[in-house]
Amino acid sequence: MPDRDFHETPSRGEEPGTGRGTERSAELEREREGERRRRRAQFLRDLAEARELRDRVQPRRAKTARLRHAMRMRTFRW
Repeated sequence: MPDRDFHETPSRGEEPGTGRGTERSAELEREREGERRRRRAQFLRDLAEARELRDRVQPRRAKTARLRHAMRMRTFRW
């Protein structure tokens, strides 16, 4: 059975978590997070634009939805 502490063993005499691999992985994680936020922001902008377009094309349905939302908010208890 292999030793179970192999994850804690430093490689090449370094302390765990101080190597360049850790810095690079943290940098990649920040880049991925930034890219995810940019994609999400773009998606939300597109979604808002689509909703505005739908409201302009179907004003009666938009008015009904607004009234329904207002009623829901009035009956909601904080």
